[in-house]
Formats: sequence, C-alpha cells, structure tokens
Amino acid sequence: MKSRPSRFAPLPFLPYVVLFLVIASLTRLALALQTGTDKIPLALWPGLSLHGIGFDLAVLAWLLAPMLLWAALWPARWRNTRWQGGLRLAIFFLMASVLLFGALSEWVFWEEFETRFNFIAVDYLVYTHEVIGNIVESYPVAPLLAGVAAMAALLTWLFRSGIRGTGVPAAQAGWRVLYAALAFALPAGSWHLANIDQMLFSDNAYANELAGNGVMTFVAAFQRNELDYERFYATLPPVQADRILAGLGVEREPLSVVLRSRPDSEEKDERFDPQRLPFKRPPKNVVLISVESLSAKFLGSFGNPAGLTPRLDALARDGLLFTRLYATGTRTVRGLEALSLGTPPIPGQAIVRRPGNEHLATIGEILRRQGYETMFLYGGYGYFDNMNHYFAGNDYRVVDRTDFPKASVGFANVWGVADEFLYDNSLAQLDRAYAAGKPFMAHIMTTSNHRPFTYPDGRIDIPSPGKREGAVKYTDYAIGHFIDQARSKPWFDETLFVIVADHCASAAGRTKLPVPGYHIPLIFYAPALLAPGRDDRLVSQIDIPPTLLDVMGLPGDDHFFGLSVFETPQEKHRAFISNYQELGYLKGDRLVVLGPKQRVDIYAIDADGNATSAAPDPRLRDEAVAYYQTAFKAFKDGALKL
Repeated sequence: MKSRPSRFAPLPFLPYVVLFLVIASLTRLALALQTGTDKIPLALWPGLSLHGIGFDLAVLAWLLAPMLLWAALWPARWRNTRWQGGLRLAIFFLMASVLLFGALSEWVFWEEFETRFNFIAVDYLVYTHEVIGNIVESYPVAPLLAGVAAMAALLTWLFRSGIRGTGVPAAQAGWRVLYAALAFALPAGSWHLANIDQMLFSDNAYANELAGNGVMTFVAAFQRNELDYERFYATLPPVQADRILAGLGVEREPLSVVLRSRPDSEEKDERFDPQRLPFKRPPKNVVLISVESLSAKFLGSFGNPAGLTPRLDALARDGLLFTRLYATGTRTVRGLEALSLGTPPIPGQAIVRRPGNEHLATIGEILRRQGYETMFLYGGYGYFDNMNHYFAGNDYRVVDRTDFPKASVGFANVWGVADEFLYDNSLAQLDRAYAAGKPFMAHIMTTSNHRPFTYPDGRIDIPSPGKREGAVKYTDYAIGHFIDQARSKPWFDETLFVIVADHCASAAGRTKLPVPGYHIPLIFYAPALLAPGRDDRLVSQIDIPPTLLDVMGLPGDDHFFGLSVFETPQEKHRAFISNYQELGYLKGDRLVVLGPKQRVDIYAIDADGNATSAAPDPRLRDEAVAYYQTAFKAFKDGALKL
C-alpha cells in the first residue's frame, strides 16, 4: 500500500515545524513564569515573545535544511512505500525526545545560572565526567529521562494520524530543485539576518536572555569563546592607553627586580612600611583560600540573618574584613586568574584555559624565584578547566585529589573531596614546607559549595544534601575547623590567612553585569600580626596579588595591573566585573560596560547596586578601554611572561 502524495509539497515537514515551535515557545514561557514578574515586568513579555519567535524561526531554518535536502535527493521509488509512514513516526518521536530533553536541560541550566545556554554549557561538553556526575548526583536522572521518552511517545501517538497523513514531498524535478535551493537559502538567510546581539532589545537582562533560543545561544557561545579585543571592542592608541594607566598608578615595572634570590630580612624591613600597612610585621607565609561560589550575601557580616557562617563571621570580626571586593567573573577560572595573575579579565576564555599561559608573572612564579615554596591545592581533579597545567606551568607545586592518601578522604562527590579533608591534606603539605625550612604561599581551592551540595553527616544542623544553604554552612564549618587545627602549628603566628571567593553563587540580574552578583567577601586573618578592622574601599580581585607582596615586604607588586590596596589613593580604587563578552569597569557610582561591536554603555549604580543608564563619561570610558585593551595585548604579545 502506498501513501497518498501531498498536493502541497512542503506539507510533510509541518508536524516537525509545529513541534519545534511549540516546544520552544512553551520553554520560553515556562522559564519566564519561573523567573516571575518581579524580575521581568509584564510590559516586556510581548517584546521577549516576539523576539523569541524570530530567533526560533532562525534556528528552524537550520533544522529544516537536512529535511529539505532529503526531499531533494530521496529516490522517487521510496517515497510512497508503506514503511514511509512508520519512518515519519520514528523521526517525530526522535525529534520530540531531543527537543523535550533540550527543554529540560534549559530548565536545569536556567535554575543554576538564570541564562540561556552560554559558554559554560560549551565548557561542560569538554568535562563530561564531572558534569554528568554532577547531574546524576543532583537530579533523579532515570525518572526524568523516562518522563521525556514517555512524553515524546504520547505526542507521537496523539498526532499519529496527522504525521502519517501529511503525504510525501513531490518527486518532480522542479520541486527537487526548489527543495535543494531552500536547503541552502534558509540557513544562509538565518546566518545573515539573525544575530545573538539582537537579543538585547531591553534594559532587562532576564527578558533579553529569554528572548533568545538555547540552540542559537549555545552555537554563538561556541563561536565567541575567544574574542579578539582589538577587533570587537572600543580601542585607544596604545601610547594614550599607556599614559592613562600610568596616571592611574599602573607602573608595570620590569620584573628583573624580582628575578633574584630571596631578599634578606633587612631588605624586607626596608620595604615594609608600618605607617602605611596595618600589620605589625611582614607575614612569612600566606595561605590563600579561594572558596567556591561564596557570595558576600551569605555571610552574617554582610547582613544575612540565617546564621550560615558563624565561623567566617568570627574570623571577620577578629581579622581585617574588606567590605567592597568584587570578583572579576562568574567562573572559577576567572577567580584563579585574578588571584594568581592580577590582570583584568580578557574577553572570551580565561587565561587559565588558554594556550601559551606558562611562565607568566604570577604571584607564585614571583615568590618561587625568591625562595618560597608555592603550592596549588585542589580538592577535585585538577585537569578540570586546565588548572593543573596552568599552575604547574607557573611554578606552583600542584596537589589535587589524586595525590591524597585514600585513607585521608572520608567523603567525596563528583567535584572533589569534602572541604575538611582537603584542609587536612593541605595541613600536611604546609607542615612539610615548614619542616624544609622554607616560607610558603599555598593557594587552596575548595569544592563543597557546589551542586550537588553533599557533605559528611553530623557536621552541621542541615542534613546532606542541604541545597545551597547547607553547602555554605558546611563550607563555613570546614574553614573554622581548618583554622582551629592550624592554631597548633609552629608556623601559625607568622602566617597570613586570606579567605576570598572565586566568584558569586549567581551573577544573574536585571542588567547584563549586575554589580551585586560580583560582590564577594575578603578576610585577612593573622591574629599575631594584624589588628581587627574593616576596610570599606572599593577593591578588585586583581588587587590581591600585589597587596600580598606589599604586606610581605617583597618586590614585584608594581608589575601587576592590580594595585596594592594599602598604597593606592582612594580616588584610584576601581573594580572589574565581566562575563565572557561584557567587560565592566566600576569606579565610584559609575559602571562602564564594554561590549562587542565597540559598544560602550555607562550606568549609574545606587547604594543597593541597581543600575540605570547614565550620561557618557569620556574619562571613565578611556580608563576602562586602557585597562582592558592593554591587558589583552599584554597576554597576546607575551608581555605577561617572566
């Protein structure tokens, strides 16, 4: 029995077209409802829907291309055979399964990041072990996949008559030529007419994200993972940029001054200025703890009433708390880049993940050449995000979970060992360096404050898995436990503990770069060296490396783009915030945002971090451009290397 040929040739594709458009629209609606009208005013809903349909049609043009090519090439004798109806049902079921799985994935991704698929999703394709493991430990995967298959099967059964009865493509030569032409013309038209930048139809970042289509944003992120600053962003003549930076205190002195043996105590005392620095004497050692996803808003020190961080709040009271520190980005690699290299974030991938990132002028490399034992200690597998390669290539001794004795690990999940066991193993490494008679700088990167939010039982009053609140409280417990153990060590009184986040738990907001989404805590704790206090100056994550060298009385702090907090005049304090495309420069109550296509936006920031459009400010614009342009050029040209 043969299927009846369609009188309207494109009709066989109609079920698939309707399926895609309906699922895409329902996904957008579901995400909008989940986000709520408090974040997306109802007045923006028609605009995001209309823009969304446009992006959906742009993606549909690409999805139709293989179907049209099949219609052009499929032999005529196979077009009306009985099995064609079954094949169409199978294709519909497969397509429905893929689209429903995509919608489910978008829901999960939005729940975590409040954005459409972006460069994070691209990175996740590379590190499938951690990502799949995280998903398995966080969600009931089998029931969800079964639900997707069941829903796809139900849709196929409900519309089986329409799917089978739509006929087949015409076999005449004219129609074949038309199909082939459309197979190339539709994607070409989509490529030239639709652009991810068209998502920016409003001042509301949530609405702009929802206007997009996840497939399109994923492909765009894949293409834009590395952006050439000089090609896509506003620029200045290099001489002018250098002059601006010099006026801001960025000296970038030659590193020949630090490429020598460790300075003796007399030289350190000469560099150490007790009138300018809040320390009684220079610390001999530094332990830098970069805590996974620790937003400032989680701490009682910043007004959180939930009591999630009693140990950190105590350390903040007994140490020096910096109240206005901002992370440079939204990924761990951005935080690691800032905390080691002290450079503004360049567009696209972080330097940690780029080729040619060996022997850079990191604080680890500078200290290693002055006789320090420099270490990077990580509770997970350091191949993730290229961390092992980056730190080993910059003179850190790398220790990750593969180096921990099995008996020392009492709990682990897919991201790494529980923080308390990371700290136990770190203490062993610090003792080893002390026994060898070496001063040390240890950078410890934690993992527990991360989905699936699991940790050992019995440590805190929130059972595992405890969602974000439980993970934060366990992170706090583990840091307190670490400090308690360190107090008994002979090196404790000569050590500065630096507690900072790599980035916030979420950087979503109404604007593309919401300032509160980058606000992180910074605590200097050294009870024998440093009096308690608060520092309310604006500080960037990139200022931490030069600040540490400054308080240690060691040379090299003037080489960084970052500035020592304690030697920088108030009017020169600024911060950098970014995602993988937008580059922000925060100074006073103004935020400059540099974007692709040489876009420059200025915002006024109120006391709560809310942004409103502001008048152009050529001086701030040029300062922002000078920093970002010069940092990009310095890495590209090798000027960051020792």
